[in-house]
Amino acid sequence: MTTRLDHVRWGIIGVGDVTERKSGPGLQRAERSSLVAVMRRDGAKAADFARRHGVPRSYDDADALIGDPEVDAVYVATPPDSHAHYTLRAAAAGKPVYVEKPMARTADEARTMIEACDAASVPLFVAYYRRAMPRFATIVDLVRGGAIGDVRTVTVQNLSPREMWEPGHAPWRLQPEVSGGGLFVDLGSHALDFLDLLLGPVEEVHGIASNLAGAYDAEDHVVGAFRWASGAVGTGTWGYDADERTDRVGLVGTRGRLTFSMFGEDPLVLRSGGTERRIEAPYPEVVQQPLIQTVVDELTGHGTCPSTGRTALRTAEVADALLAGYRAGA
Repeated sequence: MTTRLDHVRWGIIGVGDVTERKSGPGLQRAERSSLVAVMRRDGAKAADFARRHGVPRSYDDADALIGDPEVDAVYVATPPDSHAHYTLRAAAAGKPVYVEKPMARTADEARTMIEACDAASVPLFVAYYRRAMPRFATIVDLVRGGAIGDVRTVTVQNLSPREMWEPGHAPWRLQPEVSGGGLFVDLGSHALDFLDLLLGPVEEVHGIASNLAGAYDAEDHVVGAFRWASGAVGTGTWGYDADERTDRVGLVGTRGRLTFSMFGEDPLVLRSGGTERRIEAPYPEVVQQPLIQTVVDELTGHGTCPSTGRTALRTAEVADALLAGYRAGA
């Protein structure tokens, strides 16, 4: 473990959309935390971000930010194809790393990141922020408190209409060489990771992935069957060429049912004993701030973070298993 800090001074590699509102302000608002430097290969855009967010320094070179003596920890917010590269460089400099999700394009890449941080004795955290959001903490409390009894079955549905892109101009999330897959890897990993927290690691997984629309190179439909360490079994369907949007997770227990969305703020629906209860569970203003606070707490000796390289590796392994047949064919 790296030397315990009294206050964490952060540097961000890759200031893009996610850092504008989901994470950057969280680094600034968390207790015992400040954002002191940002980097983007386009130096003018890095300087603009720094100016708008009141950050003292900006860089167009990642090594310069990593080597900045006033940067205590590094947040890697680039697309997944460079997560391992920057994590290894930060670890070599002896600096803790907080990396965006998905952790890497494959589980093998994730393992190299863990090994590098272990060798350097620095912690590695991953931005699966639902592990610390109050909305999802409420779900954990309900389930672990026995509100629906023992969870027996789980259903996950994440469906949406196909988005249209000009040939050769698909966003990086749909370019497997950059993201590791398609929207399933980017969006589906949230449910897989949260269910790992809620039900324990996946102990058995079977899946089929396909590219049915042929609109881009990545898979656009994934179906999986799972058995978790808790004993619960379930299915997941992720499809991005559907008639309408569906975002639903359903838990069926021995004494009730709990239904919720992964991406919306609609109330949780608890059915038990012939009654229905709707539980308000909104998002925080800055969605990553609760998880960022746990990262800072661990680095400053005030607590632990629930989302680490090792927990995220399990999610990457499940995604790899679901996509294995498709990747082999592709």
